[in-house]
Amino acid sequence: MRIVPFGAAREVTGSAHLLLAGGRRVLLDCGMFQGKEEARNHAPFGFDPKEVDAVLLTHAHLDHVGRLPKLFREGYRGPVYATRATALLMEIVLEDALKVMDEPFFGPEDVEEALGHLRPLEYGEWLRLGALSLAFGQAGHLPGSAFVVAQGEGRTLVYSGDLGNREKDVLPDPSPPPLADLVLAEGTYGDRPHRPYRETVREFLEILEKTLSQGGKVFIPTFAVERAQEVLYVLYTHGHRLPRAPIYLDSPMAGRVLALYPRLVRYFSEEVQAHFLRGKNPFRPAGLEVVEHTEASKALNRAPGPMVVLAGSGMLTGGRILHHLKHGLSDPRNALVFVGYQPRGGLGAEIIARPPAVRILGEEVPLRASVHTLGGFSGHAGQDELLDWLQGEPRVVLVHGEEEKLLALGKLLALRGQEVSLARFGEGVPV
Repeated sequence: MRIVPFGAAREVTGSAHLLLAGGRRVLLDCGMFQGKEEARNHAPFGFDPKEVDAVLLTHAHLDHVGRLPKLFREGYRGPVYATRATALLMEIVLEDALKVMDEPFFGPEDVEEALGHLRPLEYGEWLRLGALSLAFGQAGHLPGSAFVVAQGEGRTLVYSGDLGNREKDVLPDPSPPPLADLVLAEGTYGDRPHRPYRETVREFLEILEKTLSQGGKVFIPTFAVERAQEVLYVLYTHGHRLPRAPIYLDSPMAGRVLALYPRLVRYFSEEVQAHFLRGKNPFRPAGLEVVEHTEASKALNRAPGPMVVLAGSGMLTGGRILHHLKHGLSDPRNALVFVGYQPRGGLGAEIIARPPAVRILGEEVPLRASVHTLGGFSGHAGQDELLDWLQGEPRVVLVHGEEEKLLALGKLLALRGQEVSLARFGEGVPV
C-alpha cells in the first residue's frame, strides 16, 4: 500500500492523494489549487485519470473537490463516493465556481458528468474494492465532512481530510481515528491553537451591541459554505441580547446553502438537531433577509443603519462585500468583523494593519470604521486539537498547510516519539 500526494503538499490547496493498494488506484479528494497557485489547475494531474478505479471525497470545499470535473474531462468515468451532504453541497460549489472562474479549466458538461457519477457512502459504511476496504469517519469540518480509513494488504491508512474545530456548536466533534500504520494528516493551523470559541462569541456580541446601538453597520466578510451559516446560528441563539436590526445575507450562493440546510439535519450537532425537532430553523435569525439581486445589494449602501451585512468573498478577493466596504469604511460608526482567514498580501491583511486609507475598486477609502479579527470562528482544528487527534499514531505524514506551520506541528509530534515527515508532490509514501 502506498499513498502519493498530488496536491496540498507543503501548501494548503489542491488536495488530491492517490492510494495504490490491492491492485486498485483510489483518488482521495480532487481539489482545486487556489490563490497564487491557480495556474496549476490547467496542468496535468501527474497520473492518468483513466486508470483511477474510484474517487472518495472528504468534503465539499473547492480545494478538495474543485478539479473533479477536470478529472472527468480527461477521461475518468468511475464512481465518486461521498456523504449525501457533501454531494448536495458540492453541486452548489461547483456550479458557482464555473460562474466566477477567470480561466475555466472545465465546462458545465463536465460538472454534470461528475455529479452523475456520485454514489452515497455514509459514516461507518464499508466500501469494498477487491481486497481494499474503505470507510468514512466524522471530521466535523462541514456538514457531511469525513476522514478516510483504508485497509488492505494487512495495512491501515487514515487520511484526515480537514478536521473541524471541536469547540464550535453547529457540527459534531471529529471522531477519533483508529490506530493506523500511517496517518496522512492536515496541519493548516499546526503552529497555534485557536482562541477559545466562547470568548470569541462574547467579543462578537459586544461588537454587535456597540455598533448597532450607535446606528452603525456591521460588515462581515463570509465564506458561503459553513461560515456564513455559523454566524447566522450565533445571531439566532444570541439575538435576544442585541439591539433590533435587520440582517442581510448578501450572497446568493450562501442563500442556496442556507435553503439546503434543513435537508441536512442529521449531519449537525445534537444541539442544532434539537432546534429543528422543535420546528425551528436555527440558521434563520429574526430580521434575516437573503439578498438575491445586485440592485437590492447596492441599495443597502444608501440605506441608513443599524444593520448587519454578511457578504462574500470571505477573503475580500471580489464579490459584493467590496462595494459595502467602499461605501462604509469611512464611517466611524461602522464595524468590519473578520471571521475567516485573510492571506498575507491581500486586502484583508492590509485593512487589519490599520492604514489611514485603503484602495478599494479603484478608489481611496478613508479607514475610520473599527476593525476586528475573530480567529475563534475557524472551521479547522487548532494545534492542540491536531495533537490530540494524532495521539498514539506511530507514523504521520503532514499535508494541507504552509510549510512553516507543518514544521511547527511536526516538531511537537517528534518530541513525543512519533515518526513524522512532510509530504512532497508526486513522491509516494509506503504505508
